[in-house]
Amino acid sequence: MLAVRLRVWLLVKRGLGFLDRIGSVGALIAAIAAPCCFPLFAAIGAAAGLSALGQYESIILYIFQGFAVLTLVGLALSYRQHRDPAPLIVGALGCANLANHFYLESSLSSLYGGLLGLIAASIWNYLSTRRGKQPLLQSTITCPQCGHKSEETMPTNACVFFYDCLGCNARLKPLSGDCCVFCSYGSVPCPPVQTGESCCT
Repeated sequence: MLAVRLRVWLLVKRGLGFLDRIGSVGALIAAIAAPCCFPLFAAIGAAAGLSALGQYESIILYIFQGFAVLTLVGLALSYRQHRDPAPLIVGALGCANLANHFYLESSLSSLYGGLLGLIAASIWNYLSTRRGKQPLLQSTITCPQCGHKSEETMPTNACVFFYDCLGCNARLKPLSGDCCVFCSYGSVPCPPVQTGESCCT
């Protein structure tokens, strides 16, 4: 049971890095589906078959705002990892422009500027996490058998396929789909996975 909870926690932790991209793409699709508010996207929406959603435009605009907030949350979580404030600042300015349009004054320049700011912030965030990223080498392995935690240094030139728990002497092996014990039971995945390279398998 502990192994299942640990696996779910690791999947959620890895998925949080995609929130800004999910939010920006969702906001763009919602904008294309709302041609009254985004007239520049009306032709694209009609070509994509989204014009049938026109009767639900007020709901779509709330969904659009939700995706904008999701993007900002994703940028804030990414900032906590890579400490580059620029994408978060651009995303916050984009959200401020959108709030200006929706709640203060109806301004198309604020609307389009906010949407483009969110998209630019997500692209910038993606590039800043990929460029020059040095992998973390410390990972805490949690044994699924006894719950013992041990901080280990990961090698950069080899994968660790087996790990003997210091608490209960259980031999840990990678779970199906993972390349090493750090990807399965560690708080940080192995260096190749962190940098987006191919695994050691």
